[in-house]
Amino acid sequence: MTQDEEERANASRALRLASWASVFYLITTDILGPFNAPFAISQVGWVPGISFRRFTILGVLALYTGLILWRLFVRLDSLKYPLKTYGDMAERIFGKIARHVCTVLQSLQLLVNVATICLSNGQALSQITKGKLCFIVCIVIWAILGMVIGQIRTLKNFGWLANSAVWINLIIIFISMGFVAHSPPNYASALSSLNVPQGPVVTEKFAHLPLFSQVFAYGGAMIFPEIVNCSVSSVHLTYIEDNQMAEMRRPMDFWKGMTLAQALIFTAYLLYGAFVYAFQGQFTLPLAYQGVSKFSWQTVGNVLSLVTGIIAAGLYGNIGIKVVYINVVEDWMKGPRLMTFKGRVIWSLMVCGYWALAFVIGAAIPQIQTITGLIAAIAIMQFTYTFPPLLRLGYDVITDAMGSDELYSPGKGASCRIDTWRDWSRWKRGLFGGRWYFKLFNLGMALGGLVMACLGMWGAGESIKEVFANSAAATSFGCKAPV
Repeated sequence: MTQDEEERANASRALRLASWASVFYLITTDILGPFNAPFAISQVGWVPGISFRRFTILGVLALYTGLILWRLFVRLDSLKYPLKTYGDMAERIFGKIARHVCTVLQSLQLLVNVATICLSNGQALSQITKGKLCFIVCIVIWAILGMVIGQIRTLKNFGWLANSAVWINLIIIFISMGFVAHSPPNYASALSSLNVPQGPVVTEKFAHLPLFSQVFAYGGAMIFPEIVNCSVSSVHLTYIEDNQMAEMRRPMDFWKGMTLAQALIFTAYLLYGAFVYAFQGQFTLPLAYQGVSKFSWQTVGNVLSLVTGIIAAGLYGNIGIKVVYINVVEDWMKGPRLMTFKGRVIWSLMVCGYWALAFVIGAAIPQIQTITGLIAAIAIMQFTYTFPPLLRLGYDVITDAMGSDELYSPGKGASCRIDTWRDWSRWKRGLFGGRWYFKLFNLGMALGGLVMACLGMWGAGESIKEVFANSAAATSFGCKAPV
C-alpha cells in the first residue's frame, strides 16, 4: 500500500464513527415530521390515502430498497476502495455516467430540501410575528443560521442534535393533535395558501380534485423518505442511508437502525395523517400544525418546529455539500481532504454559498406543497424506487455472468478463457442465470418508479402553475406570506 493509499484508508476509518443507534436517530430526524401527511390524504381522500396503495405497500417497498442499498454497500465497500456516496455505488455497477447522474440528482434534491426547510421555517416565523416581519426577511434569517450550523463536518457531531430533534417532533405531533381536536381550522391560511373558502369541514372517501392535483399529492408526499409516499418524502432516505453506512463503524448493523426507524415512522405518519384530516378535511394545510386557528396554539407548534427544522436542514446541507466536495473538490480538482485545515476553509466557503442558493430557491417558489412535489418527482422518487432495484439488477447480472470466468486453473497454469461483454454466452449467464425472477421483479419495480416520477413531474408543474395563478398566493421574493 502506498503512502497516499494508506492516508486514504486512515481517513476513511476516522470518518466511520456512527453506530446503528446513531443511524436510527439520524434517519428519524430526516423523516419523522409527518406534517405533510394530512395534506397528502386530503388531496386524494381516505381510501387512496390510507389504503395499502399509499402506506403499507409503499412503506414495505421503501424498506426493501433500503435493504438493497445496505446489501450492496457491504458487498462493494472496502478500505482500499471505499464507498463514500450513492454515486460511488452506481459507478461500481454501471460506470461513470451513472455516477454523474446520481451526483447531480442528489445535489439538486438535497439543495431543494434545504430550501424547503428555510421556507417552512420562514412561514412559521411569519405566523409568530403575525406578518409584521417581511416574509423574505423571515427566510433570510434561517439561511444565515444554516450557514453557522453547516460548519459541522461529520454526521457523528449531529448525533445529540438528531436525538433531541426526534423527541421534539414527537412532542409537536401529540400537541398539535390535541390542538386540532379542540379548535376550528385556520380558514384564513387555507384561503391564502390553497384558495379554499370557509365552510363546513368535509372529508371524502375519494377526493374529486383534478388529476394533476392528485398526482402532485402522490409525488409530493415523498419528502419523508419511507412511508408517506404521497406528499414529498420517502426517497431521500435511500441516500441518507447510503451516506450513513459510509460513516458507520459496523455497516452490517445498519439494518437495525433502519428497521426501528421504519416502524416508528410508519406508525406516526399513519395515525397523525388520519387524525388531522378527520378534523380539518379540505382545510388541511401542507404543514398541519399551522392549521389551527388559535394564535397561541399556532405559536407553540411553530416555535418547536423551528428547532427541528433547522436541525434537519443542517443534516441535509451536510450531506449535500459533502457530495459536492468529494466529487468536485477531491476527485475532479484534486483538492485537499475534507478533514484537513485547507479542507475546512473550502468547506466553510461552500456552506455559505450552498445556503445562499437554497434561500434563492425557497424565496422564488414560496409554496411548500409545490416545491416539494417537484423535487420529489425529479429526484426523490428515483433514489427510493428506481435506482436501488436497478443497481441490484446490474449487480446480479454482473456477478452471475462472472460465474464461468476462470482466471487460474490448478495444474494448467494461467491459461483460461474469459468471456467479454460482447459474447452472448456472458449475457445469457447474467440475465437468465441464478434467480431470473428476482431480476425481473427488480426491473419491473424500477420501471414502475420511473412512470410514477414522470406523472409526479407533470402534476407538480401543473400545481405550480395553478398556485401562481391564484391571486391570494404569495409572490416570489415578496413580503406577503403564504399563510
